[in-house]
Amino acid sequence: MPDPQSERSVLEQLAQDLLIERRRSRRWGIFFRLLAVALVGLGLAVALAAFAVREHPCLDQCTALVEIRGELEEGGRASAQRIVAGMQAAVKHRGIKGLILRINSPGGSPVQAGQIYDEVRRLRALHPGIPIHAVVEDIAASGGYYIAAAAEQIFVDKASIVGSIGVIMDGFGFTGTMDKLGVERRVLTAGRNKALMDPFAPQDAQQQAFVQGLLDDIHGQFIAAVRAGRGDRLKETPELFSGLVWNGRRAVDLGLADAFGSVESVAREVIKAEELVDFTPEDDLTDRFARRLGAVLAGEFLSTGRRLPAQLR
Repeated sequence: MPDPQSERSVLEQLAQDLLIERRRSRRWGIFFRLLAVALVGLGLAVALAAFAVREHPCLDQCTALVEIRGELEEGGRASAQRIVAGMQAAVKHRGIKGLILRINSPGGSPVQAGQIYDEVRRLRALHPGIPIHAVVEDIAASGGYYIAAAAEQIFVDKASIVGSIGVIMDGFGFTGTMDKLGVERRVLTAGRNKALMDPFAPQDAQQQAFVQGLLDDIHGQFIAAVRAGRGDRLKETPELFSGLVWNGRRAVDLGLADAFGSVESVAREVIKAEELVDFTPEDDLTDRFARRLGAVLAGEFLSTGRRLPAQLR
């Protein structure tokens, strides 16, 4: 006579296997759906890239626009490579009477800022008939202001945040915490300063002085760039180069900016060419496709109730 308990176990196992198989089938179904969406999206993007090449029409006299938005970093949207390419294309284009740099940046890499600054100065000298102005919207701080200082004039809103002429290198020290936890730091180096500013070791006075010297040198370069760009318009005070920020109204008073204005008003009233043509380099096909695919993947995972994997930030 069959054992009821054994039959029940067999049935439970069969049911469990069936459930696993259905889950596996569902995963593959989702995978192929995502793959199909990705291929269709890639095909459309390629077609658009082939038949909708971006042009910069200017029928008569226009003002060129280049956006500097976000953190200044190599490979980012506000990298020197992208911004310089946009500016160079703008000044070579027929009908351009002036160039506006629309800035919304809290700063970032001093190297990226310095390269853009130098190119603005070079283009101004090479094309004296095409003025280059900076328009600050929300913020031009630190490296963002570094770039603005190269322009012929700087226009702000009364509430814009401007300044932060300083340099920072920050971190943490964990020596006390490690002592309390009984954790021993073990690090081997070839070169006494290879573990410079190690957060797990007490501060070394000589290393600290060395790093401070680096920061002071970069700060000096920043100050020199601002003075070269702004000239006698600056009303220097002990606080001007201390890293403080000011609103737009105070920035005009201090000579950090020239006047109030927006992109539209500067194009219309200063450059005298109201029509705007955007020369900001677009994301390349790969970047656009990756962002769109990421949004699709997120939507698919969330719609099936699955959790996305944790992200490293």
